[in-house]
Amino acid sequence: MSTVLYDAPGPKARRRARVITVVVLLALAGAVAFLVVAFVSPRTSVSGAELRPLSDPSLWVILNDRAIWRFLLGGALATLRMAALAAVLALVIGVLFSFLRTARSRWIRLPSTIVLEFFRGMPVLLMMLFVLLVFSTGAYGAGVTALALYNGAIIGEILRSGVAALPRGQREAGLTIGLTPLRTRFLIEFPQAVRHMLPIIIAQLVVLLKDTALAYVISYDDLLFRIDTMRKGDGNLIFTLFLVALVMYLAINLTLSTIARLVARRVRPGGGSPRIPGRGVFGRRRSVAPDPMVATQGKPAP
Repeated sequence: MSTVLYDAPGPKARRRARVITVVVLLALAGAVAFLVVAFVSPRTSVSGAELRPLSDPSLWVILNDRAIWRFLLGGALATLRMAALAAVLALVIGVLFSFLRTARSRWIRLPSTIVLEFFRGMPVLLMMLFVLLVFSTGAYGAGVTALALYNGAIIGEILRSGVAALPRGQREAGLTIGLTPLRTRFLIEFPQAVRHMLPIIIAQLVVLLKDTALAYVISYDDLLFRIDTMRKGDGNLIFTLFLVALVMYLAINLTLSTIARLVARRVRPGGGSPRIPGRGVFGRRRSVAPDPMVATQGKPAP
């Protein structure tokens, strides 16, 4: 027996499916049992000190303290402040790199390619440490600079590939009507490339936001740094605090990811739903007098 899409499974396939289902269910049950035992069992730190089990209510009572939430929200705002400025600078740098990488002059295109590959190949954390130690910009300036340069180089390549994917006729049409090559790139090609690559650019900005956690290493007062400060005060709270940080980072990143999906749905060809006015162009129905010539068509002559 067969269906339109696939053949019906035979006895061996059904037996194999049942075995796989049982194995997966047993594995899930074992994982849940392990988590329950770990949650109620005492823990041991790296130094050998015995810690309270995760089920101890004293480890979770801190979540009722408003001062702690204000302290953590201040760190989250510091994270967003770094990510916002770095995102704006990364977009500007990306646009600049996209123009330099597609320049007609080899003396402009080759040096910009070398600089772009250098920024893309250097780790973000190493770039933060380099800017901090060499230029003494402070933790905030070092984090913003490193994130802007690294993500700007990637966004520049995204925009360049978007321009390269356009039909050649777009550029030829601009040159035909008298535009210069620069104005053709800026007025015709670049807006189309941004429209097609906007979901990928937003996804890269989500990566930028997650990379702000690396600024914790250079002592920037962000969410992760404040979590670690509270952890040093009481080692028993490490799981509770990092769970809170996980939830806050997930909430921020999932929000941006949702925005990226909505933008991708709106900018794709045929995306969005057209709005058809139901009561006329001017917001209300307008009566139109019947055409006497149309009204008399089809009627018998008197």
